[in-house]
Amino acid sequence: MADERLKALQDRTRYSPGEVESRVFERWERAGIFHPEPEGEAAKNYSIAVPPPNVTGSLHIGHALNGTIQDVLIRMARMRGRRTKWIYGTDHAGIGTQVKVEEALAAEGSSKEELGREGFVERVWRWREEYGSTITEQYKRLGASLDYADERFTMDEDYVRAVLTVFVKLFEKGLIYRDNYMVNWDPGTRSAISDLEVVQRTVEDTLYLVDYPLESGSGAVTVATVRPETMLADTAIAVNPDDERYSRLIGEAAILPLVGRRLPIVADEYVDPEFGTGALKITPGHDPNDFEIGRKHGLDEVTVIGEDGRMTEAAGERFAGLSVDDAQREVVAALREERLISGTQPHEHEVPHSQRSGMRIEPLISLQWFCDMAALAQPAIEVVRGGEVRFHPERPHTDVYLRWLENIRPWCISRQLWWGHRIPAWYRGDETFVGEEPPEGEDWERDTDVLDTWFSSALWPFATLGWPEKTPELRAFYPTDVLVTGRDIIFLWVARMVMMGIEFTGEVPFRDVPINSIIQSPEGKRMSKSLGTGIDPLEEIEQHGADALRFGLLAMSSSQDVRYSAQRVKQGEELANKLWNASRLILLGVAEDAEPSPTAAETVEDRWIVSRLERVTARVTELLDGFQFSPAALDLYDAFWSELCDWYLELVKPRLYEDGDRAVSATLLHALDRTLRLLHPTMPFVTEEIWSFLPGDRELLATADWPEADESLLDEPAEEAIGCLMTAVTELRRYREQVGATPSAMIPGRLVAKGYEDTAGHIARLARFEFLPETQEDGDVLATLSVPGGAVQVLGSDAFDPEEAERRLSARREELRAEVDRAERKLGNAGFVEKAPPDVVEAERRKLDEYRQALERLEHD
Repeated sequence: MADERLKALQDRTRYSPGEVESRVFERWERAGIFHPEPEGEAAKNYSIAVPPPNVTGSLHIGHALNGTIQDVLIRMARMRGRRTKWIYGTDHAGIGTQVKVEEALAAEGSSKEELGREGFVERVWRWREEYGSTITEQYKRLGASLDYADERFTMDEDYVRAVLTVFVKLFEKGLIYRDNYMVNWDPGTRSAISDLEVVQRTVEDTLYLVDYPLESGSGAVTVATVRPETMLADTAIAVNPDDERYSRLIGEAAILPLVGRRLPIVADEYVDPEFGTGALKITPGHDPNDFEIGRKHGLDEVTVIGEDGRMTEAAGERFAGLSVDDAQREVVAALREERLISGTQPHEHEVPHSQRSGMRIEPLISLQWFCDMAALAQPAIEVVRGGEVRFHPERPHTDVYLRWLENIRPWCISRQLWWGHRIPAWYRGDETFVGEEPPEGEDWERDTDVLDTWFSSALWPFATLGWPEKTPELRAFYPTDVLVTGRDIIFLWVARMVMMGIEFTGEVPFRDVPINSIIQSPEGKRMSKSLGTGIDPLEEIEQHGADALRFGLLAMSSSQDVRYSAQRVKQGEELANKLWNASRLILLGVAEDAEPSPTAAETVEDRWIVSRLERVTARVTELLDGFQFSPAALDLYDAFWSELCDWYLELVKPRLYEDGDRAVSATLLHALDRTLRLLHPTMPFVTEEIWSFLPGDRELLATADWPEADESLLDEPAEEAIGCLMTAVTELRRYREQVGATPSAMIPGRLVAKGYEDTAGHIARLARFEFLPETQEDGDVLATLSVPGGAVQVLGSDAFDPEEAERRLSARREELRAEVDRAERKLGNAGFVEKAPPDVVEAERRKLDEYRQALERLEHD
């Protein structure tokens, strides 16, 4: 069996991700390791609920990073022996899915109205069956070890029951109610929408200065507005109580131009005396801030813009039926006719638009269902302040969370859509019935609205586990351990899950919330397929392999937004190839019956690599436990590439090829075994494939034990000795390059230094030096090279021409002096330091340090 395994490995000279990945994933799925039985209690198990991707979607680069981070945590927990469940499912994405299906119907020459509600919903379900599995297959391509066998969907029957239960219970507590209130209205979709679906766009508008005649006839008060069409709904004018310009007018009234309505002049501290004229027209029906002012002062609420984005009859005969833009032109023309515009000026400002339809949001007072969040918010504040739920990094994300909850407002939870969780309310005349089942009796009509998607997704961590039933899954895996998400939905989703989790289960839904980076395009722009700045993760997987993409994403990630780095992905691809090649060298070179052992180490280099492996094990474990994914990935890269491959393998190659050196075989197999375990959560495919070639009867690497650092294997003397060796070899190799020594030539010299009793031969071989005894006086000393503990005296030989070497060294010194001078002048320029990007300035400082160090070495040679 071992011979067959090694023969197969010998034939495979290159690592091919395309051939390996699908086959390895099938092994994992066949073994059933992603689908744990619901046994034990949550405190001893480990679970994560995936942020449910929209059923409309496909895997984008943000999903790939978010999924990779979760998979690292899940795989590490599984290797630690914990019963591990990564809850999987998708979100029905009410408005997004409805828009997609409406677009498909329009392309067919049909519409949702033509199908009717039931027919349209049936069509959406068919659409979901056709396209809903796309992201599942893409997650598998990434290597995500989700529990695919227990997939959930927010419109599944059990999930619908959970949503209805929550709605009814909150209604019975008086926290859900129906009222006329200000909402974000999207005229394009004809629905109220959430804050998440609102995008701010910079718009160049005209600021109109409009004169409102005073009721007393003693003049006019001038207000500034960019939306003169909404003045038709004005019900007051407000001024700041400390603004001396208007203090005499407080309590008086003005007359609304074009309409004739009496407008009381009220005092309110909200008014900014520095904006416009300092007098603010109050339009409670069309501005959220004016709405609050209006309710505080008991003002009338007039609506002149309808849900279709056109002016209503309340706007007057001249304007009714016009679009908002046309109405603005007509109102301005009418005001000019009456000479009531005293001036204009350009005004650039942020204007809310619908992410879905692209149309400008119209703040409207609408009869909607609301959830009073104040009572739910307080426990959610306390668990974060008390450290029961922790954000990583703590700042600024904790502040964002707390600030929103401390200033929380009622949540509009109803949407004027056909696809989604239909609100469980029925009406008959003046009667209203709310319940999980329809009321008894005749003539009841169910509410036509559906719930905001965020309402149902707020229940995700426990509704996916069978709540409100006390299921074995709920007992075994709730509360979950970690939620990995982006900063953009901390208050829209994270806070709501915490509120709902505490309210309905009595426990927080998760303990730790690592916030992953938002990945920008390489140019620093928002990732967008439509803008041509998107990067398809599947294309990256096809080109470089899933392991390469995973490593690259982790390596480039941070606590800040980051630019996509193709170099990091390429680094991951090179790491996978290096791992394959080094593993072949080890497995084809070790003794046939060798077994991995850290205690078989005989030489200083064996003890050194064993010690270094223990240190990297402790460090990487600590970093991953602290959600420091980039440092962990890069530390693993350096430990494998530099310490194991560049140094240890080069040090032991002569022993590896000597028959009978069982100590080096055992140590090499231990080093490979440990490296594969540590790298597996980050690069699962290539590590699992290599693991299958290791000697002995082995189960899957995915279920192998995660290593624990053993302090008894630390060897500081060995680490110091090999550290000195590495510095000495590096210095000698640098000298060879500087003087232009023939690559194959041995340079004679004397090692005049302490601490190299066990390593002098290694240094000579790796640096291609021939060390003569210190007592031997033959040859002139051409240079003295500093090494730890002493020096190496370079003796004359035909390995290089001393005169040519001195010319090369002299030229290099001058080059470095010029670079030092250039960098010092650049960094001494205050304009560069103050205006250049910080990373550019820091890079220049690093280069200056490197130039100075290189120059100092040359001047001492």
